[in-house]
Amino acid sequence: MAVLREQGVNGQVEMAWAFDKAGFDAVDVHMSDILEGRVSLEAFKGLVACGGFSYGDVLGAGGGWAKSVLFNERARAQFAAFFAREDSFSLGVCNGCQMLSQLKSLIPGAENWPTFVRNESEQFEARVSMVRVEKSPSILLAGMEGSQLPIAVAHGEGQAAFRDSAHLRSMQSSSQIALRYIDNYGQATTRYPANPNGSPAGITGLTTPDGRVTIMMPHPERVARAVTNSWRPTE
Repeated sequence: MAVLREQGVNGQVEMAWAFDKAGFDAVDVHMSDILEGRVSLEAFKGLVACGGFSYGDVLGAGGGWAKSVLFNERARAQFAAFFAREDSFSLGVCNGCQMLSQLKSLIPGAENWPTFVRNESEQFEARVSMVRVEKSPSILLAGMEGSQLPIAVAHGEGQAAFRDSAHLRSMQSSSQIALRYIDNYGQATTRYPANPNGSPAGITGLTTPDGRVTIMMPHPERVARAVTNSWRPTE
């Protein structure tokens, strides 16, 4: 499992711990390792792009990180080949979600994914949000449909922006919506602060038709241990 990070990423340790506890062999991979040819993605089955603030969110959140792939011949070829494999899977969380959403031209089935833009509140949002797992082909969320979970969020650009209403409707009907923000009644919401960024229909996680690539704005790795939650029921 390649735990991928770039300058400014800060969630790689929790992410590596979570995947290690789940039985994976987590390997620290910096983008410079790929750009300089020290590491090849061919050696991995899984890839996770971690959260943080790559390049200080210059060029938009995740933008600089994505462009370091798109405009580098070696990196672009490696990522394209990895996504094209039928035995690979990928996860992008927060900054990694923003980054992978900008690599959708390399990801089969991701062409209708949104990009992620400035929160409707026009401020950084760091809170715990209730999220519902939707029915989707995501292999990482298999068997979790209907789960309602308190997950940490921390982002300034988390609002899902679809190309137009037709693309939003297409995604809604395609089962590629993996996660939604919900209110106290368990209903998908656009209301602040239950929806911290104003994403339409509460959308905060997506996947590809084959379920092998999943992206989400919330940080599950930050609450993988119950003790790290701000509150939890005693049972």
